[in-house]
This record gives sequence, C-alpha cells and structure tokens, in this order.
Amino acid sequence: MPTDAPHPQSTDELLHALQENHRRPYGRTRTVTAEELVDAAERFDEPVPLIHALLELQEAYTYGSDPRKSPVVFARLLTLFDEQPDAFDERLRHQLFWRFKWVANALIALPEIPLTSLRQWLGEMRDRYEKAGLGLQPYYGQAYQLAAHVGEDTTLAYELWAARRRTPLSDCEACEIRERALHRADAGDDERALEIWAPVLAGKESCQEEPARSVSYALLPLVRTGRADRARELHLAGYRACRRNAGMAGEVGRHLEFCALTGNEGRGVELLAENRNLFDEVDSPLDLLHFLTGVEVLLSRVEGLGHGELPVAGYAGRAWTVASLRAEVRERGEGLAARFDTRNGTTLHSDHRRERLDRAPLLDALELTLRSRGLDDLAEGASRTDTATGSGTAPAPTAPRTAEALPESVPELILRARELDELGHPDARACWARLRTLVAAPGYTHPDDPAVGPYARLRADLLSDEANRAAERDEFAVAVELQEEAAGLYDEVGAPGDAVLARACGLLAAAEIPAGTPSEGGSEGGSEGGAGKAMADALTGAHAGLVRLHEETPGLAPYIEGRLLRLRASALGLRLQASGDQEHVAPVLAEVERLEAFALRHSIDGQVSGAKLLRAGTYALSGDLPAAVTEADALRERLTEHGPAWHLPRVLGLRGRLQLGLRDASAAYADLTEGLRQAAAWPAEAVDTGRLHGDLAEACMHLGRPDEALTQLTRSAEAELRAEKRTDAFCAYSNAAQLCLDLGRIEDCIALLDSLLTEPDVVAGKVDDRLVAQLRLVRARALHAGEDLKAATAEFVTLAAESAGWEDDPGSHAMIAAETAMLLAESGEFERAGEAAGRALAAHALAPRYEQLSNCLRELARLRAQQQGPDGLDGALAHLATAERIADEARAAGFEPVGRSLESALAYEHGRVNAYVGQYDDALAALEKALALVGEPGPETGGAGEWAECVRLAGIVEGVYLERPAAALTRLDAAVDRLAALGHTDEREPLASLAAQLRDEA
Repeated sequence: MPTDAPHPQSTDELLHALQENHRRPYGRTRTVTAEELVDAAERFDEPVPLIHALLELQEAYTYGSDPRKSPVVFARLLTLFDEQPDAFDERLRHQLFWRFKWVANALIALPEIPLTSLRQWLGEMRDRYEKAGLGLQPYYGQAYQLAAHVGEDTTLAYELWAARRRTPLSDCEACEIRERALHRADAGDDERALEIWAPVLAGKESCQEEPARSVSYALLPLVRTGRADRARELHLAGYRACRRNAGMAGEVGRHLEFCALTGNEGRGVELLAENRNLFDEVDSPLDLLHFLTGVEVLLSRVEGLGHGELPVAGYAGRAWTVASLRAEVRERGEGLAARFDTRNGTTLHSDHRRERLDRAPLLDALELTLRSRGLDDLAEGASRTDTATGSGTAPAPTAPRTAEALPESVPELILRARELDELGHPDARACWARLRTLVAAPGYTHPDDPAVGPYARLRADLLSDEANRAAERDEFAVAVELQEEAAGLYDEVGAPGDAVLARACGLLAAAEIPAGTPSEGGSEGGSEGGAGKAMADALTGAHAGLVRLHEETPGLAPYIEGRLLRLRASALGLRLQASGDQEHVAPVLAEVERLEAFALRHSIDGQVSGAKLLRAGTYALSGDLPAAVTEADALRERLTEHGPAWHLPRVLGLRGRLQLGLRDASAAYADLTEGLRQAAAWPAEAVDTGRLHGDLAEACMHLGRPDEALTQLTRSAEAELRAEKRTDAFCAYSNAAQLCLDLGRIEDCIALLDSLLTEPDVVAGKVDDRLVAQLRLVRARALHAGEDLKAATAEFVTLAAESAGWEDDPGSHAMIAAETAMLLAESGEFERAGEAAGRALAAHALAPRYEQLSNCLRELARLRAQQQGPDGLDGALAHLATAERIADEARAAGFEPVGRSLESALAYEHGRVNAYVGQYDDALAALEKALALVGEPGPETGGAGEWAECVRLAGIVEGVYLERPAAALTRLDAAVDRLAALGHTDEREPLASLAAQLRDEA
C-alpha cells in the first residue's frame, strides 16, 4: 500500500520526512511510510540516514503491533553496528542497545519462536551488554519477563531483577512499577499491587505506554478492594488512551472485561463496536490472545443474560450475533493459548484464560458514564435498525409508565383508540401503536363490523396519528403529507369532519415548516433576520385557512369543532411567538375566549384547559408574567377539580418556567419537581417529560446545584430520545457535556460525547451538521482541558477547516479559527497559528467577534514571548498591535465585553510579554498603564481580581527582576491593606505571600 508522498531527493529531505512520519499515530500509514523511507535511505549509500530510517521503521513495527518484522529490522541495525560502529554516535548507540528489549518482547509474542531461541536471544543480549561495559539490570528484567510469560522460576527471576540497581538502559520508572505491581497482583495481593502502582495511577510516573497499560490491569483490583469510584475514573481516562490502538489490543480487552464484571455489559458492547478494527489489525498473537479473552468474557456475560441473538461487531465480512461471535472467539482464543503453552511447555496461558472466563461479576451495577445503557436498550435499538442504511437507531431509556392493558380483540381496540383520541387521552397513543403493528403484520384481516368501519377509515386514523407524532418531532413536511393522505381516505369513507380536521392540522404544520426549507416550486432562501417575519406571515395565512375550513363545514361534532378552534388559537399564538409583535396579542386572546366559551358550553374539559393554557402562555409572551402565573394557578385549581389530570404536568411546567422568568428559582424548582411527580402517572412523551427535566436543570443551576442539574439534563435527553426527538436530545446532551466541562469532570464529558458521536445516525450524517460540530467543539475543548493537546489541536484544525465553508455563519468560524490558533501556538506551531488567526480575522471582518479575537491575539503574543524569548518579541508585538486595532474597533462600535476591558487586558499582556523577553522597564510601564485603566478596586468583586493580578506581576518585575524590593514592597503592602479593608481576602493572599517572599530574600 504505497503512499502518495514524494520520495526524498536529499538526506536533509529524508530526515525531514522521518520527523514528519514520527509525528503520525502508530498504524498502517506510519508503518508503510517508514518502509518507503528505508527504501529511499538505501539509495543515498550513507549509513547514518539509513540507521535513522531503520530505527523509525522498527518503532513503527513495535508499537503498531507487528512483532514479526521488528527483529528483522533490528538484525540489519546490528549488522550496521558491527560493520560501521563509528556511524553510531552516543544517542544512536543508546537506542540500539535499548532495542534489544524490544526484540526480546517481540519474540515472546510469537508462539512459533522456540523457547530455546528466546533464551539464545537473551544470551546474545547479555554478551553484548557485557562486551560494551553496560549494566545487566535490563537483561535481568527481560529474563524475568520471559519467566513470568512461561510460568517457571518466576520468584527467583524477579529477585535477580528487582534487587539490582537501575541503569540508563533500564525500562522507565513507570514500566518497572507496572511489572513489580503485576508480580504482586499475580500472587493475589491486590492491596500491595495498588500501593506499588500508586505513582503511575496518579500520573506522577508516565511514559508513552503508561499509565494506560497499568490502568487496564488495575481496574479489577481496585473494584475488589472497594475503590469502585476510582476504577470508574481510571476506566474513562485509560480506555480513551488505548481505544482502536492495535498496539494496545490487550488493554482494550481488559476494559471490556471490566465492563462485563461491573454491570456495564451494554457499554462493553458499544466499546466492542468501536474497536472492531482490532479483530483484523492486530498482528501480535500475544496481544490478540489478551484481546480475544477480554471479548469472550464480555460475550459470555451478555449471552448468559439472555441476549445471545443481539447483533454485535466482529470480524469483517459477515454479520455476528453475541452467540456466534463468542463461539468464533472461543475457538481462536483457545487455539492461541494452546500454541503458547505448547511452545513454553506449561499450561499457564490456558489456565490464565480459564481464570478470566470463570470470574464472577464483581458488582451488579457501577455507573460508568452519564449515558449508561443496558442490554435491553441495545436490543431495542437493534430491532429498530434502519433497513435503508443498515444503521441502528440509538435506544432510549425505558418509559417510566406504560398504558393500561389494551383490549384483546381488534374491534374493541379500534373503538377504544377512537374514544381515547376524542378525549385527547395519552393512552390513545398505545392503542394506535398496537393497531399499527397488527395492521402491518402479514395476514391481517380487517374486522367486518359496522361499528368499526372499513379498513380505509382505520388507515386514515393511523396516518393522522403518525402525522401528529411527526409534528411533535418538528418534522412538519412529513406531517403535511400524512395529513393530506389521511384527509383523502376520510373523504372516501364519508367522514367529512375528520377530513376537515386532518386538513386543518396539515395547514398548521405547513406554516411551521422553517423559512428557507426547499419545497416544490420554491427555492432555498431567506436570511435569519427574516425568518421570524416569514413564519409570522405563514401563520397568518394558516389562520385564515383554518377559519375558512371551519366556516365552510357545518354540522361538525363538538369534539372536532373544539379542535378546530384550538388550532385557530394555536396558529395565532405561534404567530405571536414568531413575531414578538404586541399587536398580535389581542387576536390570540380573542380566539382563546372563543375556544373557552365553546368548550364550556359543550363540557369539553380538555379544551377548557387548553384555552386557559394558551391564555397563560400569551400573557407570558406579552411580558405580563404575573398575569400568566395567575392564569396558571386558576387552571391548576380547575384541573384538580375537573381534570383532565394529564394536563397537570404541563401546567406545572409552565408555572415553573414563569417562576424562572420572575427569578424565583426555589418556586420554579418546587413546581417542576411536582410536575415530574405528576408526569410519572402518564406516558412520558404525552406530558413532555423531557422539557420538565430540562427546565428543572435550569432551576438547579440558579440554585447552585450543578450536579443535580447535570442529572436532570441527562434525564431530559433520555426522555427526548424516547419520544424520538433526536435533535432535542442531542441538544440536551450537548448542554450536559458543557456542564461536565465547566465542573471539571473532563473524562465524563469526553465519554459522553464519544458515545454521541458514534451514534449511527450521526455517523450517517442524518443529524444537523452544526449540532454535530457543536458536540465536537465541546469535545475538543475537553481534550484540551484534559491536557491532550495533540488530539485537541487535531480536532480544532478539522473543525476550523469545515467551518470555513459556513458562509451563513462567519462568526462561528471566527471563534473556532481563533481557538485553533491558540492551540497551534501552544504546540509551538506559530506559523500555522498565524495562518489560523488570519482566517479568524477575515471571518471577524464579516461578523465581529471582538472579545474572542482579542483573547486569541493576546494569547498568541504571550506564547511567542514565553516559548521563543527575545526572538519572538517582534511577532508577539505584531499580534498585540492587531489586538489594539480590534480594541479600537470594539470601542467605536460600542461593544461591551463580557470579561475584562479589552484595553486593560492588552496593557497587561504588553507587560507580561516584555517581562518574558527581559524588557523589564517596558514591562513595568505597561503594567502601570494597565492599573490605571482598571482603576482602584471597590467593594464589588468585579475588578478586584484583575487589579490584584496587575499589582502582583508589577511587584515581581519591580522587586525581583529590576531589583527594587523596597519599591515593590511599598506597592504590595498598600495593595494588601486596601484589599483587606474591602474584604477581598482571596485576592489579597497572593500579594501578601509575594511580599513575605521579598522580605525573606532581602
């Protein structure tokens, strides 16, 4: 699989290409490129470039899980060393001797290599080390690893290794800690193993492989010793470090086993799908054995729970169920274990495999992520697979309440559905759903019953119900088509009232299709600013059409006429919502009065409630929140006395939102909590449970309960998924992810977003691309917050490239490009950072983002000065000059920043940049300017922090770098006294500490 990269024409180009390839992630692309670069190096007939190319190729094979080829490459290096030792400088010589260990590990992983050959290689390593005058601790380390692999003389081999002093060629501290901890864990001493592991698990010792490898081994010991919460944290972080990585297939297998043994079988199945590439990409038999054993542990557990027929991801080329994949994996795993045991002359690997498979679950349930889903959920999702695309729809949580028992006979079921539908009862949905299933079944025979009517009538009923569900999901165009089809069938069977009602619902749905949506005979268009007016105009036309339909159809049944009046009032209410025009308030209230009078006259309680609900909403839209609350209170009292009871959750939800508008979060919390309690008595989608949870999350945030808010947001998303409102669900999950990030729950945030972004409809491009981009943006920020700069930068670069095409939203591109520039600069890629900043500035010219661009440019200046010192001063000052121009533009436009003043922030950054490059007088002058711009702090906390930071940095520059401690102390003492007098304790503390330090050093 050759690459398209041009062949290097010089050794300099070759070395540059090697550096570029070294930055790539391990995998086939990096390996193939390394192979090509070795071919190129051979053409130059110079040993050093070839040595570098061979070292890069061996690394690609080693960490790309291709152990068979690593020893071959090393043999060439060893030959070069023997023939031309002078070509190896000290660094290359160190690498050569280091990689003896790589070859030893590669040979262990290949069961076809005889045990005698493994021992011969260790003897070669020892001889070479002794001849070179190198310490033998690394040799004894490899001897111990071979003993542990074979299962013989392990204790003696461990003592010979562990008792020796480390050398420069010893494995890193983190890797040696892992081996010592595993020695204790294999002996059954979990506590001692975890004690040894502590520095690695805490991140104090790390390397390219660690702590990811240690984490995978430590998960079960942590659970067994009662540290389940710590295991959860490490699983989230550790899994992310090894997923889809062929070189860490064994680690992935252990994460799958952890899921299986902690009641997270559903997550395990999801992670298996995410790592399906490992079935075909892992070339190391030992890594494959560990991976397949973990897979089998998971599949055995899933099958044991009764889900053997659940579809799962497996080897490419065929479809797999849990049962069939388990049988395949078992055969392959047993075969691999037997090959190793045959080679080694022991039963260690078969015994270890059996031990893992025989482990009982450690916990019934450990909540690993904010979106934990069970096997029943996955089975439900699989049963709703999209046959057109072959992709499944993500399942939603089980509804808290189902409908009452449905009639057994079809005629009774049809009559019951129509009766409940006339009342607007939520249980009508279950009846229609059951009928839809019966009608779709092969061999359905429609009852010959005059009370039921013809089959066409039932089809019309089902189409109308389906249309109403589509409208609830904002699929208005679909709703229009379904209602028109239903109306035609109603006409055929002589049901004019139902036909009129269907056409009326279609009229309103057509008016709600967003402006700019393509339709027959039309075109895309309309600006965002004109969307509200376009919608209002469409609703005005819809209302006129509804009135006309109503007036032209006499003799309607009261329940149908009541619904027509409700649609008329709703059309005007939606128009008010779209336009915000106060002149549209009175027409809504007039229609509401008409609806309420009719409903009272005919004792239609549901429409009386609907009228009052519309009136309360109209008051709210008009800005009269107290009147809206009064109306909602009256409605609540009426519902308690007269019903219908299923309207209570919506009324309480409205009242809760009104209380939020009145800034009474406690009252809102009480109403929304009661609304959810009442909603539990009804199907969730019928009482808008998702919105109740979402509004309760907002109330929790106002009350300072962010963790509870997070719970409510995830419940909101689950309820929206249950109602098939996927856009609303993803929005709720996006808010939950952002809240996780704000709370510092980085791994929770990333795990949630990873789960969402692998949803089949997201992968298939069925979810709005801007919403998906928002999810990815939050994930990129979380990666950055989690100190994964490389992954965060890559995601930002991709998002910036995509958002460059958003011609309708240049402001978002400006924001994304600005953040991209900052991450590139943090990575030291200042040229690319400047290019990204230039694109951000171009988008900013179309849609100003003063604060974001100012922040970006100041950060670029800081990073240049910090990383490049005096060499970066000119570039840093250029960024600050552009930031100054943006501040001038913002001031001229009357822009008010959310954070600190752009001018004072700029002056502070001038001070910091000059301090980094050693221009201390200029730095102090800039900080004096910043202090003047900020102004003296007052009792309010707003500017005290910025003022104190300027004083602190000025104190450092003056007292330390300019060596004027007396002046600095005068400045600091005055600031400390002032802040203390104003009660700014937190801001005072750093200044007092700095003053004490200066006095100590005086």
